[in-house]
Amino acid sequence: MSVDAHRPLERPVIRVADLTGPDAIEVGSAVRAYLLQTELEKHQQERTVPDPAAPLPERYRREVETPAAAYAGHRVLLAQLEERVVGVVVLSEREGIAEIKRLWAVPAARGRGVGSALLDGAVHAAAASGATEVRLSVWDWRQGALRLYESRGFERVPSWDDRERLVCLVRPV
Repeated sequence: MSVDAHRPLERPVIRVADLTGPDAIEVGSAVRAYLLQTELEKHQQERTVPDPAAPLPERYRREVETPAAAYAGHRVLLAQLEERVVGVVVLSEREGIAEIKRLWAVPAARGRGVGSALLDGAVHAAAASGATEVRLSVWDWRQGALRLYESRGFERVPSWDDRERLVCLVRPV
């Protein structure tokens, strides 16, 4: 993604994804990038060498291959810059609690407010649906993401997940 130095930076546009149409491809592609990056980072943290030919673990394939089925009952928002999809956030809701399941900004678009806009869009969508809090989890090595979440009012709480190094955060709506 190139940026014209003479044009002011455009703010990301956040919209609800239509998973029955072309947005499904965009969501699958963004989620694939997110999951592959996560798997690579896990190997780096464990100091193991990933197999570049290895497919995504089975538990993730449905999200990439059939996002409409994988995210049925979820709210999926897309971020666009210059009419290009540059990010995605997946929000689930249950019993007044919304949970951000995936949040990804294309690396080339980072630093342009994409992550902040997606996070704000997810919180707004949670509030509009009547949720009283939003929660999420993030790996402790993702310090940039932790700073973003905490800057938006998320606070660390005891973990609801038994995976080591996963940080859980909550914020009221």
